[in-house]
Amino acid sequence: MKRINTSPLSGMQELLPTEQAIFDQLKQQISDVYHHYGFLNIETPIIERAEVLLAKAGGDTEKQIYMVSKTAESSDSADQALRFDHTVPLARYVVEHNNDLAFPFQVTQINRNFRGERAQRGRFREFYQCDCDIIGRDKLPIAYDAKVIACIHDALKTFNLPEMKIRISNRKVLAGFLDAIKATDKAAEISGIIDHAEKVPLEKSRAALEELQLSGDQVERVIAFMFTKGSYDEVETKLAEIIGNLAPVREGLDELKEVFNVLNNIEGMSDIEIDFMIIRGLDYYTGTVYETFLKDYREIGSISSGGRYENLAGNFSDQKFPGVGGSIGLTRLFFVLNEQKLLHVETSAPIDYVILPLSTDEYGSAIKLANRLRAKGNNVDIDFDERKLGNKFNRAAKIAKYAIVVGSDEAASGNYQAKNLATGETAPLKLD
Repeated sequence: MKRINTSPLSGMQELLPTEQAIFDQLKQQISDVYHHYGFLNIETPIIERAEVLLAKAGGDTEKQIYMVSKTAESSDSADQALRFDHTVPLARYVVEHNNDLAFPFQVTQINRNFRGERAQRGRFREFYQCDCDIIGRDKLPIAYDAKVIACIHDALKTFNLPEMKIRISNRKVLAGFLDAIKATDKAAEISGIIDHAEKVPLEKSRAALEELQLSGDQVERVIAFMFTKGSYDEVETKLAEIIGNLAPVREGLDELKEVFNVLNNIEGMSDIEIDFMIIRGLDYYTGTVYETFLKDYREIGSISSGGRYENLAGNFSDQKFPGVGGSIGLTRLFFVLNEQKLLHVETSAPIDYVILPLSTDEYGSAIKLANRLRAKGNNVDIDFDERKLGNKFNRAAKIAKYAIVVGSDEAASGNYQAKNLATGETAPLKLD
């Protein structure tokens, strides 16, 4: 008989229990910080109507959407697809429930998403994203952009990571710059080149710009623009040198200045830098965009990202629901941090006690003991296996903090000894 391949599909993460415990702890730490910042939790369906997702997918993402094949008996004739992020479903959710929500609506979603990317090391097709978003009705002050960035920053700080660098830009600055150099008609292509510029040699970016039939002056200005970074005053001065009149970029610069100033006033923030090489590939971003990197581990790439979207709900409603959001891609981040040995997470065994009855005669006492321990809030397992006691201890050491042997004497007296599986020390079990 042909044996079925039992390995997970390419691009799907599967962890051992000890790794899963660390992953779950990191997920909980992120969730706790989001809630401390006032974000409310929701879950949207994994499967959405394809027209909802395709309305604002854009770029390479549209090519990566998993379509869902239905059975002939399905009564729903709509094409369906797996969500590729939380933001587009959130826009639909807000339109659907807006009469019952309090605005600004501060919301978090932590769950799986799916993209049919080319599988490669550290890139996953099924992955957890930890999102926090703030949605306004009609308008949303720019200060909320800084709040989202600060929240994401504080969530990442719970990982005990090396120093981070938050790189911020604004899509309106790019749009105004392209207008100033009369290259608006090639905005999508130029944006894509800038977005990938950090991953390729400069000459390849230059050649790609020249292929767009830009003039030599336009090419050099785009290159100068994408390498502009620093404090607000530094980038404003540099932009003035590149384009002269700052009127076309003024709105974007003013928004950048406000976000930059708010973040600079928050104690404990990591280095913040305006960097016009930050574009973000998704088409729905309209203003602030940002990415976070570990300063000494640039090869890892961005560990979080996000931005402002003014018109995401435009395909679902005539009302205006501007928003800003940020996301931590936990699956990929867990993988790369673990590979780089940067995960310094203190985690304990998932089970508090494993009870080891020596025979079937002690099952009743073992069950009663387990119930008493569980009533006190402990996680308790009973090992009913008939292996040797030494083998049972070996198993317990892999999953629990303590082991308790229940023999005839213990069952009769009700006095038990708890063995610390980390140190080997034994002490009387206190049940009261």
